[in-house]
Amino acid sequence: MKAFIWTITLIIFIQHGVIEGVPRPRDTTIRNCSATPPYVPSTAKNSTEDLNNLRQLMRLNNISAYIIPATDPHLGEYTASREKRRQWLTGFTGSSGSAAVTLTRAAVFTDSRYWTQAEREMDCNWELQKTLSASEIVSWILPELKDGDEIGFDPFLFSIDDWQSFNTLLQDSGKILRSIPNNLVDEVWGSQRPPLPDNEVYSIPNQFVGGTWQEKVTDIRKQMEQHSQKPTAVLLSALEESAWLFNLRGQDIPYNPFFYSYSLLTTNSISLFVNISRISSSVHTELNTNCPGSTCVQILDYEKVRETVTEYVKGDVKVWIGSRYTNYGVYEVIPKNKLVSDDYSPVMMTKAVKTEKEQELLKQCHIRDAVAVVEYLLWLEKTVPSGSVTEISGADYVDGLRAKQAHFKGPSFGTISAGGLNAALPHYRPTNQTDRKLNAKEMYLVDSGGQYYDGTTDITRTVHWGTPTDFEKEAYTRVLIGNIELSTLVFPPRTSGRAIESIARRALWEVGLNYGHGTGHGIGNFFAVHEWPVGLQSSNIVFTKGMFTSIEPGYYHDGYFGIRIEDIAVVVEAETKNTFGGEKYLTFETVTLVPYDRKLIDTSLMTEGQIKYVDKYYEKIRKTLGPELQRQGLDEAYKWLERNTQPLSHSGVFTASLGLLIAAFISNLCLQQAMV
Repeated sequence: MKAFIWTITLIIFIQHGVIEGVPRPRDTTIRNCSATPPYVPSTAKNSTEDLNNLRQLMRLNNISAYIIPATDPHLGEYTASREKRRQWLTGFTGSSGSAAVTLTRAAVFTDSRYWTQAEREMDCNWELQKTLSASEIVSWILPELKDGDEIGFDPFLFSIDDWQSFNTLLQDSGKILRSIPNNLVDEVWGSQRPPLPDNEVYSIPNQFVGGTWQEKVTDIRKQMEQHSQKPTAVLLSALEESAWLFNLRGQDIPYNPFFYSYSLLTTNSISLFVNISRISSSVHTELNTNCPGSTCVQILDYEKVRETVTEYVKGDVKVWIGSRYTNYGVYEVIPKNKLVSDDYSPVMMTKAVKTEKEQELLKQCHIRDAVAVVEYLLWLEKTVPSGSVTEISGADYVDGLRAKQAHFKGPSFGTISAGGLNAALPHYRPTNQTDRKLNAKEMYLVDSGGQYYDGTTDITRTVHWGTPTDFEKEAYTRVLIGNIELSTLVFPPRTSGRAIESIARRALWEVGLNYGHGTGHGIGNFFAVHEWPVGLQSSNIVFTKGMFTSIEPGYYHDGYFGIRIEDIAVVVEAETKNTFGGEKYLTFETVTLVPYDRKLIDTSLMTEGQIKYVDKYYEKIRKTLGPELQRQGLDEAYKWLERNTQPLSHSGVFTASLGLLIAAFISNLCLQQAMV
């Protein structure tokens, strides 16, 4: 026995490097820059030549440091391949983080989600700085520079806030922050850089839009007239702004139907800055039917926006911008006395509130989308026990089901298909290296969505095909309760999402559970799946009638399972006994139409009101989705829906009644035995 204990102790000491001279096992998938020679895995990019070429350009431009963010000129969530400058130069593919290069050192700055990934993808030319803040980037750069040295940046890749942060941090440093409009990484990248997209920009059919583009232009101009500062122009920088204003779409950005563009809408002219060769003759005709005139669109080259704005502001004018999506490259050419700045442009604010037609389009879109998701859940239920379904094959299958639905244009994001412990990573997406078979004994989380002509969808359901543990059921039920409590909340008009977001966490908090992501985001009519400025975060605008948001609480048990229940809801007026100040209060109406997993619901944790809510929701699903399943001839899916939308209250009554019958039977049996 002593020998066995000693052997185990020896193994532990060796594994932890306690015994001198015995090397600790090392992960060969990550770099080791302290080794002699340094070890770099095959997954890392050799950046030496590109970094040397960049430094040569820095010397030619008389700068001693260069900052490279991961953004594009429109500051959106997704970027095209040709805009991934930091990724190309460093090899690091994470979506978050910036790079900084001096004449002697180079570093990537990112958060904890990507530290291991960065160590696998970068060679030893790059230091990994485990932070994201501008202050840390400046602190790293300053010791490398002397007084009077300049730090270069591409102004088109900096938001106004980013520029202000860096400029403030450098004010008393003796170093100069310098705007260089010609991107130096692009010059190094050269002919290897992916080309401009060449697909045509196209119009949305009238039946799928809330109004003509001429009506939208008239409305924005009216808002300009009503503004206290009387702007003479609105500059649109976010890609969705021009797409919304002109009812146009493209395919430049993964999962997002946008095209690279700016717009300058003045009181008497309209300029659309875009790759002119991509505007079809039909779109060109549509935008110029009233030429000459105030609703005639002049189509200009994309690269001309800075030059055009510079010329425009020479007159007696004022330019209205939304500062959150305007890059510093166009901001810096507008004199501050000619600037009208709000967080969001009037286009973003108007787009956030859907018209009655847009609301109906989004609801119809969610009916067809629910058909695909119900078909998928049925297929999983039948197929997973055979052991033939993986995370990737499941994701492909649900995408294929959506493709059969009318007006489908593609997924709205990469499907999150996660079984067991992988689901504990909130934004996990399967790869060939991580793909695993779905197991009937584990929980499975699928977060997916579609792009349709009439709307964008996003839904998450978590299911279990076997026997869940008591803790899995409790955690799931508390997540569901959070979804219900927020969905049924009645609140005053102009309430911020941040003020009510914690309602979705209450049931989790009371037993010491929580989740680390946001609770909701806006969604649009064939737009980004995360559509700003609506949502439940601190930077979102206040809620008004007609806005759409997701409601998606979750819980993630590291190494075991993950749960998220996500529905899309529209803000509607609530029926209340009183109206404080004479204004209607607001609440949410859920437009997602897919039932929750009955196996995971513990009704003993729910109030009678919460159970009745689910029953009423299930009745709505049967009445709304059932006829569509029948219309499409999906009889098996219809029967599945009927089974899975039976009232929870009935199952509770049945369970209670069954318990009473069993108790009575046992009592009677015991009595008979006692009499014997």
